[in-house]
Amino acid sequence: MGEYLQAKMSAGTFDMDLKQFIQQLDALQRRLEQLYHCVNTSNGKSHLLPSAFKELGMASEELQVAMEELLAQAEESAAMQVKLAAERQRYQHLFQFLPHAYLETDTNGKIIEANQAAANLLNVSQRFLVGKPLDIFFPKSDRRKFPAKLVQIQQRNLKQEWLAQIQPRQSEPLEAVLTVSPHCDLDNQPISLYWMVQDIRDRQPMLREGNYDNNTNLFQNRHRYIYYKGETISLKPQTIWLVYQGVIKLSTISESGDEIIVGLIRESMPFSSSMTSLPMYEATVLSEAAELISISQTEIAASAQLFQVLLPQLNQRLQQTEFLLSIAGKRQITNRLNCFLSWLKEKFGQPTPEGTRLTIRLTHQDFANVCCTTRVTITRLFSQLQQQGKIAFDAQRHLVLRD
Repeated sequence: MGEYLQAKMSAGTFDMDLKQFIQQLDALQRRLEQLYHCVNTSNGKSHLLPSAFKELGMASEELQVAMEELLAQAEESAAMQVKLAAERQRYQHLFQFLPHAYLETDTNGKIIEANQAAANLLNVSQRFLVGKPLDIFFPKSDRRKFPAKLVQIQQRNLKQEWLAQIQPRQSEPLEAVLTVSPHCDLDNQPISLYWMVQDIRDRQPMLREGNYDNNTNLFQNRHRYIYYKGETISLKPQTIWLVYQGVIKLSTISESGDEIIVGLIRESMPFSSSMTSLPMYEATVLSEAAELISISQTEIAASAQLFQVLLPQLNQRLQQTEFLLSIAGKRQITNRLNCFLSWLKEKFGQPTPEGTRLTIRLTHQDFANVCCTTRVTITRLFSQLQQQGKIAFDAQRHLVLRD
């Protein structure tokens, strides 16, 4: 209501100033007419004065017309300003009563505005939320990743969503879905970020027997999380990820600091930090995009049928891990590479007139990590295979294996 009255008062003040100015112009014009009349009836010898007064009178009339048009425009502008203030007030009320937690932050993650649902979720009064950095509501282990996440959001300039752990003030941590969308200026540069935080318990389907006959039922009625190429997926101990679409690279770090690929996860295959004993374990999107669903271990424990559906996928993971280990055991580097290429052809191959095209793109360093060699060696071996006509690259730089 304050903004509405302020807009009304400022519009009224502006209107009053214009009317006063027009009245002064009227008085000026009348004075010019009197002077003009006096000059015409006097015995003055100057023939220039009547012409000058006449031109001044015409200018005064034109100025008055212009001011009247300006006054009409000002009245329209004032009416629009009042209307906009009323609309802003209405949307502010809607924002406050939305059922989910909504926040706006600057590009550095400092909270600019938050609705009542956000205050309730984070257990902090609304007026104390403003000015606080959003990452203080993340566990300490996740705060160091937040600045890089902000940079990634602004670089992509797209709505993104990920699973994260939220730490409300003086309360137990909770799993939440964070949806963030950049707010951009006319040059399409992010100036703030809009956030929706939703407790994942609100999005979990009802647990019941007989709901997991096959993979189709498994993916139904579950929210899909979208990640993009190069993004790191948050791994939580009590959550199992299942790939709906795309390819995920699982890796660890050796004692010498080199990356070791321990899995290439495709559709319907699960992964989780609880499925490994490796101290360092990372999941990175390898395809252009990936869609995932999450399943809690509590849900799996409550449904024997769900476990039966997941068992074949778990078996695939075990077979894949053993195969990647067997590659590292081959003595000749060329044998390791040929073995890996054959496996990729079987699992990720797409027949084309030119040969079998791999649907995923691995870097030379990725091949080197799997084959336990250097990137320079892989580049040399690829060059030899290309000269022999055994491999080629298409326009999108996807590897094509020729029979």
